[in-house]
Amino acid sequence: MAVLVCPFMRTSLGRMFRKLTSVMMFAVACLPATSQTKTISLTDAADRAIELSQIRVPGANPFHLKATLVESTNPDSVYTAEIEEYWASPQKWRRRISSEKFSQTIIQTTGQTIEQNTGDYYPLWLRNMVAALVDPIPMFDELKQINAHLGDENAQSERCVDLQTRVGEWPAQNSAYQVFCFDAHRGLLSSIVTPSYSAFFVDYARFSNKLVARKITYDPEPGTTLQLRIAELSPLAELDEKLFSADQIHPTAPLRSMKIDQAVANGLALNTPPIQWPSVRSGRTSGVVSIYVSADTSGRVREAWPLNSDNAGLGDTVRDQVKTWQFKPVAVQGAPVQLETVLTFAFDTKVANPIPLLTNEEARALATNIVEPECLPPGTSVTLKVSVDENGEILGIGNPNGVDNDLFGPAYAALDQWRFRPYVRNGKPDRFDANITLPSKSSRPVT
Repeated sequence: MAVLVCPFMRTSLGRMFRKLTSVMMFAVACLPATSQTKTISLTDAADRAIELSQIRVPGANPFHLKATLVESTNPDSVYTAEIEEYWASPQKWRRRISSEKFSQTIIQTTGQTIEQNTGDYYPLWLRNMVAALVDPIPMFDELKQINAHLGDENAQSERCVDLQTRVGEWPAQNSAYQVFCFDAHRGLLSSIVTPSYSAFFVDYARFSNKLVARKITYDPEPGTTLQLRIAELSPLAELDEKLFSADQIHPTAPLRSMKIDQAVANGLALNTPPIQWPSVRSGRTSGVVSIYVSADTSGRVREAWPLNSDNAGLGDTVRDQVKTWQFKPVAVQGAPVQLETVLTFAFDTKVANPIPLLTNEEARALATNIVEPECLPPGTSVTLKVSVDENGEILGIGNPNGVDNDLFGPAYAALDQWRFRPYVRNGKPDRFDANITLPSKSSRPVT
């Protein structure tokens, strides 16, 4: 496993990673160089964050919590849920999760866990957000085995570490990333981005002797932002023992998920036809695409979310085809389990109907919001390549000229805030790419 601190150049991992790197680069790019760098281990940083904010630990004060989950970018979305928890101790708590197609009640009491599920599939997007709410660093035990350190202790915004691993089977292999960021001042958890679990934590407020993130967001794909807000978090002054009684629910079989690697998934293939590759409008015509897949207890794929791709334009076609796949069901100790895995595919295609490439002047004429970089050295300018969708929203930002990180950072952070009118071609809105030159303050014309 390679350890990369501050992943400035990762511009193709989806909107969530773009959001993370944009914040990191803007915060770091304007800082003067320091002669000494003090680090902290990832394990110690995670332990500190849990100590500051985790309310479900031994000795913590009992609480009652209510939270609402919505897709903030789509009011009519099916990605909605309500979560409520009564917590007295690690040995006594009750949680209720309600969504359109799945609901769950769990009671932990008298040394046993009792579960009632409605629906045959616990969605990955919902599990991600519930975990972020009740156990923000679910992989903490795994982090203890990783020798990784965060960057400069004197950073003004965030301290991050980027862990890189390989996924897939030769010759179709790809990089997978795990990024952990913590507030540089207080040590609170800012964000986690991994293939199986990701979340951004903001709006921390005090509850008892803890600081709790009242808003959590998750971007499973470009254009989809899930937002969880804590509507109520109050002390549980009086314990109603009926809340924790097994008589209050009708137990069903536990619904669990298991992560497997691609080799195991390939061995479970039941109906997994080869991917049919369409032509692309831009980008690489050969390379690899990775997606994260979740299947129900029958082995049917129910969700597929984009990860890392050599051509993001192929993501949707891969997901649409994989969602028709069927794996053999798997049971653990006699109980059926849901399956999760990263699938990596090699593609070889061709370009058809290429995306128009606009000049700097043409792109600026379409811009409705222009933000110029604040931190570029006097007399310098940076040219970046931006990809824009039919609605004028940025899909990605590239660095085709190999600009150094200290220049790329502030330029990226500025360009990521741009918005555009739709580019109309042959009477219809169309995607476009553009090479945009971003000047320093001293290079801008006087207006």
